[in-house]
Amino acid sequence: MIPQRLIASKRAGEEIDPAEFRSFLAGYLDGRVEDSQMAAFLMAVCFNGLGDKELAVLVDAMIRSGESLDRDAGPPGPRVDKHSTGGVGDKVSLPLAPLAAEMGMVVPMISGRGLGHTGGTLDKLESIPGFETRISLERFHAVLRDTGCAMIGQTREIAPLDRRLYALRDVTATVASLPLITASIMSKKLAETLDGLVLDVKVGSGAFLSSAEEARALAEAMVRVGASRGLEVTAVLSAMDRPLGRAVGHGLEVEEAVECLSGGGPEDLRELTVELAAEMALAGGLAASLDEGRGAAEALLASGAALERFCRMVSAQGGDPGFVASGRGLPAAPLQRPVLAARAGVVAAVEPRELGYALVALGGGRTRQDQEIDPRAGFRLEVQVGQEVEEGRPLAVVHGAGEDRIAAAERAVAGAFRIAESADTDGLPLILERLSASENSRLG
Repeated sequence: MIPQRLIASKRAGEEIDPAEFRSFLAGYLDGRVEDSQMAAFLMAVCFNGLGDKELAVLVDAMIRSGESLDRDAGPPGPRVDKHSTGGVGDKVSLPLAPLAAEMGMVVPMISGRGLGHTGGTLDKLESIPGFETRISLERFHAVLRDTGCAMIGQTREIAPLDRRLYALRDVTATVASLPLITASIMSKKLAETLDGLVLDVKVGSGAFLSSAEEARALAEAMVRVGASRGLEVTAVLSAMDRPLGRAVGHGLEVEEAVECLSGGGPEDLRELTVELAAEMALAGGLAASLDEGRGAAEALLASGAALERFCRMVSAQGGDPGFVASGRGLPAAPLQRPVLAARAGVVAAVEPRELGYALVALGGGRTRQDQEIDPRAGFRLEVQVGQEVEEGRPLAVVHGAGEDRIAAAERAVAGAFRIAESADTDGLPLILERLSASENSRLG
């Protein structure tokens, strides 16, 4: 295998020989293929894609590069997980995992860090003092047995090839590729030995794949990969033409997730959390219909039972859940500045991608693989699309450290809001479609 020849073949749009592709991927793991060569290959894939056979080789290589979870090491019950393709303000996994566990599911959630302009579940969790996402599989199984859910990053044992490619994609602008997203998500989820998987595929300007057609193609690809390996996968297409909820930034999003677990929080966050919980219950055989699943999820959020399970999970993974009761303990930014409306009118749009990159510039995201992030950095939105505002009214509050970063973030946030005389669109519905191997239906 000659890396340059394989890269040139993919750059020319040619299909790669499976044996040569497997050798190239193995060479990246053992050092025969360099980061620069893999980055070139990833860019070629962004332009030319992967065929079904190539995608199958990549998924298989990712899974085989590590271990799969031992079902016998966890508690009894249907093993169901959820994964989001990423969005701005998307903190759904935090309330959803304990909620699904409280509904009777076993949720072995392997999550990722921020990619590009989107935040990562692991980064949010690590803003909780002491919370450990880098734990051994043995401890992971222990947490799973005790609490019914555990949320970790990829260990050395699980899909190490994907872990390396994930970090490289983040800093080489090769995130928004349908086959690369498909392989990354499905390799981790297949390694979890699940009974069912629910995918939240984002649609809109803040998503990696902004059009409904692209998002649907990604959803269909992941459903096909699951079906080819005997895993029932349901995909829900949800809106990312505006931020989800009001908080953007890791510590701020944890606070908002706790609000949701307490039966409150922004309406869109609660609605999507309940919808995905219902889909998971249906996949796990714990609900006969989506309506039944929704009812169970809403009741558990209102009762506080899901919040109590979240606190147990936090404690089991080394974190201090005291911030839930006290409202203190999460890292707080030393500077908070309001961003004021320059004119009166109606909020016609809030561009999530602009807010995502503003968070990176504020220190809440990465531009290098080894970069530490500031969990205090972020924004709290004070108005929503369709809302009337007066000149001088706060649109958002910027949380951060350092005058230069704060000033730059204020300008970026101001640019993310579009104020018009009237709102010319209501935006996308929160939930657009659901797809599975046996069904493709619109939700009303």
